Amino acid sequence: MNQYLGYSEQDLESLSAFWTAKEVEQQPSCWRKTQATFNECLPAIDAFMAKVLAHSNLRIVMTGAGTSAFAGQALAPALAENTGRRVDAVATTNLVSNPYQYFAEDLPTLLVSFARSGNSPESVAAVELANQCLTNCYHLVLTCNAEGQLYKNSINDHRCFALLMPEETNDKSFAMTSSFSSMMVAAFSILDEKRDHSKEIERLSLCSEGLVKEINIPISNIAKLDISRVIYLGSGGLQGLAQESALKLLELTAGKVVATYDSPLGFRHGPKSIVDNETLIVVYISNNPYTRQYDLDLLSELRRDKIARKVIAITAQLDDQVTSGDYLHVPTMDTATDIELLFPYIIFAQIYAFHRAIALGNTPDNPCPTGEVNRVVQGVTIHNFNK
Repeated sequence: MNQYLGYSEQDLESLSAFWTAKEVEQQPSCWRKTQATFNECLPAIDAFMAKVLAHSNLRIVMTGAGTSAFAGQALAPALAENTGRRVDAVATTNLVSNPYQYFAEDLPTLLVSFARSGNSPESVAAVELANQCLTNCYHLVLTCNAEGQLYKNSINDHRCFALLMPEETNDKSFAMTSSFSSMMVAAFSILDEKRDHSKEIERLSLCSEGLVKEINIPISNIAKLDISRVIYLGSGGLQGLAQESALKLLELTAGKVVATYDSPLGFRHGPKSIVDNETLIVVYISNNPYTRQYDLDLLSELRRDKIARKVIAITAQLDDQVTSGDYLHVPTMDTATDIELLFPYIIFAQIYAFHRAIALGNTPDNPCPTGEVNRVVQGVTIHNFNK
């Protein structure tokens, strides 16, 4: 019988945690399959992107709701650096309520929509509003559901290219895990200036497979600590990852643990006042030598303060500053770019949220059984917009 995150399938079923555990562990396999799908579709992708990239003043807007929005937040800074293009990350929940502001510049635009189900009301409405507000808008749809409205709407639209993720990424658990990271793999492969990322995807897949086995028990032990609040910190795109990490914990614990995020530099400007002796702080350490200095400065400061219950550095590079306190090492990724670190780093947050939920007696596959929060958002009214 298979085991996932240290539990047998039978135990996971009794805990209502099977799908969450399986979908966390299956991610490296999903990344390989996503990359294979990209390679198969490369001629069609190149033909579509050639039309889009012909616009020298192109604006790329990465969008989605909740976790899907944070995929864009995590990728946008590095993609802007790598492509030399303007890349903005704006959630559909902002685009839909304020289209006249976020689409105020009538520039040639590529709207990149991340959507697990493709049925969120805001996801569909954001595409329609972009077409309404902009003269020249293209759409790249990255989704996990062939039956979703977003995917169906894109099939016969010549201004749209839709890439469907492997079937198993359409997560059955409440919280997005393999869908989140697989859609990021697809966006990275399509939008980054280098056309073949096969070696990078294989490296981070191998690393993450080993990482799950290595850190699962240490993280499960950390999850047993009586922690009431958790802060995730990261710079650049790692701040977007910190935002997703905080949401994962909020979702799986149904809000029993307060979780928030910030950048290491921003944390000092007020948010640091949240720290007490029931606080866990996780710092995602950048591999960029310049940015890393700021991450390590705050890490050392937090350790000197001796207020938080635990301060953990997540790092791919080891040095005396990191190893002077609690840390988890991501092996074989010491030369990786920060955009590559997004993938193994998120494994930590997902596993911690899973084990913390179990420790609190929550059911990870359905952490909110009374229905106040749903797998696909409900209760949203899309109002008419007149430009």
